[in-house]
Amino acid sequence: MAEIFSSHREEIHVHAAQKKSGEVAGLFKAEGDSFVTAAVESLPLTFEGIPGDFHAGISRFSGAREPWYQRGTEMRNERQISILAPDEMRLIARRLEIPELRPEWIGGNLLLRGIDNLTRLPPRTVLFFEGGVSIRIDGDNLPCRTAGRSIAAQFEGRDDIETEFSKQSRDMRGLVGWVEKEGTISHGEEFEARIPKQWIYQA
Repeated sequence: MAEIFSSHREEIHVHAAQKKSGEVAGLFKAEGDSFVTAAVESLPLTFEGIPGDFHAGISRFSGAREPWYQRGTEMRNERQISILAPDEMRLIARRLEIPELRPEWIGGNLLLRGIDNLTRLPPRTVLFFEGGVSIRIDGDNLPCRTAGRSIAAQFEGRDDIETEFSKQSRDMRGLVGWVEKEGTISHGEEFEARIPKQWIYQA
């Protein structure tokens, strides 16, 4: 039995931990009762996320993304921060055949430049900002019709974007994460992504 287990482990391809660096290209906050954000020069962060933001809170209520809970069940808020990349945003815009796609329209909080395939960063990656803040990545942010509807509202006669956005932005919609260390992030600040050792689980 031990030999079988050992042989199986040898087939698993392990990717070593690594570090990548980048820069804050934009900061945004959603105040009020809408997820749509507005640009700001700095972003104070607490353990509840962005104070006053639409997605702030230690906990949140479950929705369509958590079908295993009754809708409205209180749960840990792992979606405090929405993180986007400018290169992925440009590609989505080209696929949707629109001149631009702004982070504000889809509720972005952080626009980060310098890391290729940002949406592919794995869970447990931690972003360390030079001002002292750290954000732990929960995972990729699955696209939805709500964001698509917000984009469609910017372009008259393009109601199709409401559903097309989910198709054209898959694996490029960015990441969600939560505040691991409090502080303030400023525009233009540098950061380092520390990516953990990873592998594909096989039973």
